[in-house]
Amino acid sequence: MSEKKNYLTIERLNKIPWLIHGFGLAGFQSQELKAESGLNYFEPVEMSQQHSARVLFIENFPAHKLSGDGLITAASGLLLIIKTADCLPIFLIDLENQAVAAIHCGWRGTAQKIVIKAFELMQQKFNSQARNMLAALGPCIEKNCYEVGNEVLKIFTQAGFPVDLFFRPVRIADKFLLDLRGTNYWLLSRVLGIPEENILQKNLCTFCHPGLISYRRNKEQKERLINFIGIKK
Repeated sequence: MSEKKNYLTIERLNKIPWLIHGFGLAGFQSQELKAESGLNYFEPVEMSQQHSARVLFIENFPAHKLSGDGLITAASGLLLIIKTADCLPIFLIDLENQAVAAIHCGWRGTAQKIVIKAFELMQQKFNSQARNMLAALGPCIEKNCYEVGNEVLKIFTQAGFPVDLFFRPVRIADKFLLDLRGTNYWLLSRVLGIPEENILQKNLCTFCHPGLISYRRNKEQKERLINFIGIKK
């Protein structure tokens, strides 16, 4: 793994000649993308994120701002943007078809299995195969810091997750620690069948790491981490 001035990268992805990606650090904002070397010719595509399982396929720069929590493209010159502040950003890279996805995974989107919906849409569009897929998981709030209520546990139970693997009770009644990263890793590896060696991670906790942004740590902060992936021209 390597770290640049404004964003983090994963070394294996850096070796893909047609790909650009990054997990933004605190202080790096959307308007700076055009000034960043290697990114300045891309058109950034942002969504109005809804904590949903809505994934959109785009072939051109959209005429208006989109609403959803996942973007897929095989078009060069588009920079797919995911904003986070404790939620988990995930990139999917189809090596055979040179297609990418950027996915916003909060607990609501994870419970709705948004990564599966993104993969299924890539299958529809490109006949993507799990064996040819890379998945990159960025920084998020980690399992020792992410406290949720009993209602979240119930939603994951109803959705068919093995909750004993991902929820740990704490001393406060009806409170649990959720492993957001682990639930998505399970979906990618066990449900979709992406080889574990193809699931790459930037294991940093947004709540603990001072160079990242955490809504749980600082709720009044309006900024978000800018995570991006794109296909070079």
